[in-house]
Amino acid sequence: MHKVIIIGSGPAGLTAAIYAARANLEPIVFEGGFTEAGELMQPGGQLMITTEVENYPGFPEGITGPELVDKMRDQAKRFGSVHRDELVDEVDFSGFPHRLRVGTEWFESATVIISTGANATWLGLPSEKQYQNRGVSACATCDGAFFRDQEIAIVGGGDTALEEALFLTRFATKVYLIHRRDELRASKIMQERALAHAKIFPVWNSTVDEVLGDGNRVTGLRLRSTVDGTTSELACTGMFVAIGHKPNTDLFVGKLDLHDNGYIRNHGRVGTSVPGVFAAGDVADFRYRQAITAAGMGCMAAIDAERLVEHYTGEGKLA
Repeated sequence: MHKVIIIGSGPAGLTAAIYAARANLEPIVFEGGFTEAGELMQPGGQLMITTEVENYPGFPEGITGPELVDKMRDQAKRFGSVHRDELVDEVDFSGFPHRLRVGTEWFESATVIISTGANATWLGLPSEKQYQNRGVSACATCDGAFFRDQEIAIVGGGDTALEEALFLTRFATKVYLIHRRDELRASKIMQERALAHAKIFPVWNSTVDEVLGDGNRVTGLRLRSTVDGTTSELACTGMFVAIGHKPNTDLFVGKLDLHDNGYIRNHGRVGTSVPGVFAAGDVADFRYRQAITAAGMGCMAAIDAERLVEHYTGEGKLA
């Protein structure tokens, strides 16, 4: 019988582990691993594919994503958290205690903190993957400052794409907005703001056929017309993909209250529809999606879990 189990090991899960371990809750963290289909659910979350992190407090010279994850993990382990490179395959939140299956083994816990994150939706091009963190990004807020005084492109046509395009104008000299149709699906007010901006140049009826580069950095894009199939090249030094994110919540369908977009619906700050089950980070936050906000939610979830465990102990429900 565990006091707290944490599912996921990005900044939310690892911060929760630090706080829970310091509170003597002896947390066990299931960090991720390979699915039955052979796909890797990356321990450490999206920070593991982030080359430079310059906006996380305490690192004035910046730090790589994997280094930041390692430091967080080491800090949690210092206080006694247990980490396992395994996936949780099934959850049962129908009663107390909460039950989780990992392979053939079942675990019971008074509280559960879910921090399984969300993954950006990519175009699916091999060249896109090749140049990730070398000019290709899915987070303008995270990486926009690296493209100061450069010409860049953003792919998408919704509110998020236009918000990020407007944000990128703070740094770039030109922002090409690439969209597969000749009209955007974003709200009218966002369209008006973006299309009226002097630095934003729409590229209609086009998809990205290939990310071009010199082996180290992006040098341009090969575009394909959705009208006649012809191709053309666009010179730029970066490409931002803004076609959506998918939260890692398949495990919780029918178990927790979810938003229509699949994210866990927080009840209160980090609570869920099931008492004793908390959700922190990008699995519940589809607005900010930052390492620092995820860490803050992980802190809140651990503190709330600690208080609940204290209540259970006082009631004699935990041995």
